[in-house]
Amino acid sequence: MKDSLFDEPKEPSKPKAKIYTVSQITSLIKVSLEGALPGQVTITGEISGFKRHSSGHCYFDLKDENAIIPCVMWGSDFTKVKFKPENGLAILTKGHIDVYPPQGKYQFYAESMSPAGVGALQLAFEQMRNRLEAEGLFSEEHKKPLPQYPLRIGILTSESGAALHDIVDSIYNRWPVAKLLFYDVPVQGEGAAGKIAAAIKDVNKRNTTLKLDVIIVGRGGGSMEDLWAFNEEAVARAIYNSKIPVISAVGHEVDFTIADFVADARASTPTKAGMIAVPDIKEVLQQIDSADKRIKANAESAIKLSAQRLKTILAAAVFRNPLVIIQNRGQSLDDFENNMAESAKSFVANIRKVLQRYFEMLLKIEPHRLIADKKIAINNYQNRLSQKTSGLLAFVKLQIETQAGKLSACSPKSILNRGYSIAKQAITGKVITSPADVNIGDSIITELANENIIESKVTKK
Repeated sequence: MKDSLFDEPKEPSKPKAKIYTVSQITSLIKVSLEGALPGQVTITGEISGFKRHSSGHCYFDLKDENAIIPCVMWGSDFTKVKFKPENGLAILTKGHIDVYPPQGKYQFYAESMSPAGVGALQLAFEQMRNRLEAEGLFSEEHKKPLPQYPLRIGILTSESGAALHDIVDSIYNRWPVAKLLFYDVPVQGEGAAGKIAAAIKDVNKRNTTLKLDVIIVGRGGGSMEDLWAFNEEAVARAIYNSKIPVISAVGHEVDFTIADFVADARASTPTKAGMIAVPDIKEVLQQIDSADKRIKANAESAIKLSAQRLKTILAAAVFRNPLVIIQNRGQSLDDFENNMAESAKSFVANIRKVLQRYFEMLLKIEPHRLIADKKIAINNYQNRLSQKTSGLLAFVKLQIETQAGKLSACSPKSILNRGYSIAKQAITGKVITSPADVNIGDSIITELANENIIESKVTKK
């Protein structure tokens, strides 16, 4: 028996290869990525193919000159983004990379984003301003004029802010006759823009009772974040749709907001809002005093001029002896009466002479004999006219009968008396001249002599 050491060596058995499912491989890749990459990364790139789903979630790609990565941003995170992401915009975005198992692809889950090279709020401000300006919200033709002497002024701002006191003091120092109505609204923070817009709408809705002449909307200075409520679209559209003129008074001299561009007037500070809204009572009183002096001077001048005209009128002869005119008119009436009496007598005398002459002429003519002759002549004319009329009527009657015979012979109905008939469509009354004029089932009317008709229905043609 040979020693085992000298036996021929056996080949070792190969290990059996493990088979993975697609889900298992995807899980391995997911675990590998989670272990190899940090929990959160910041990526810079250019937005491409940006889409916002009806669910609120956003899907886009980030790309540079050499690569591209698909990205997702959930709706809850996107609501915090102030600017509008657009294709081609370079951004910085923070989030994490993970595998999406249903499609077996890795993608970046963005949790925040900001524009590269410019602040997010500044970019959002520029985008909003450009869009609303293109819609015409800043157009001068839509701006309402401020009332010259407002008596009821609405102030929409925060009760705790210094802007309220600045506005009130500015108005009362210049125009103490004004009545101010205060509407407390938050001027910064989450939801402030919606409440400001709602307040503007509410004041307009109740203005038949409030009777406001103008509204001042604003707040004191602050950072761009603090003033952001006045850059929101809801506030801009509420100001644009206001029937009451609106003065925007937000921040300091250098601060500009969307509300400033839309409002009917912009005040660089809350204090200047009061100066814009109301006139200076001292200047108004001076204007009234000047107007009073002008009216008095004009009245005095008019009175003096009228007095001079009165003196000129009174100096006329008619005012020195006013009875002269009446006496002269009385004498003229007497002369007229005398002339009328003489004329009447002469007229009556002439008429009598004429009548006497015509009477004598009538006696010579013997009118009763003339009338008898005229009666005989008239009777002769009547007899001749009667004869002529009878002959003419007979001739005309003969002509009419001749023409009537001709017309009767031409009448289509005259042939009905000779046994013919006329077929018509029952609905339209159109004469049927061929089978094509009717369809199976149509009603037709057959007209016979003496206006007799027969109604029938087409069953065959």
